Amino acid sequence: METQEAYKQKMAAQLKEWNAQIGLLEAELETATADMKVKRISELDALRAKHRVASEKLKEVGRASGEAWTVVKVSADKIWNELKDAMNDIHSKFR
Repeated sequence: METQEAYKQKMAAQLKEWNAQIGLLEAELETATADMKVKRISELDALRAKHRVASEKLKEVGRASGEAWTVVKVSADKIWNELKDAMNDIHSKFR
């Protein structure tokens, strides 16, 4: 079973990577057509919102202890999967 500290480190690294990927996607929009920008900006805004939620959940993971850690981990995993799916979806649209 994964320890709380290992979980926090893994998720912090993943959040950092996703943040960099979002930054790259935003940079790609600089050269996009106006119509494409309108479509993708709202998607990126939604992605940033999911990223913020995941970041807040990571803080909660850090504060949880004992039995609460198990409960928080379940909800954190759900948020991570949603963010992962959103990242995959937006990457496919930018290609």
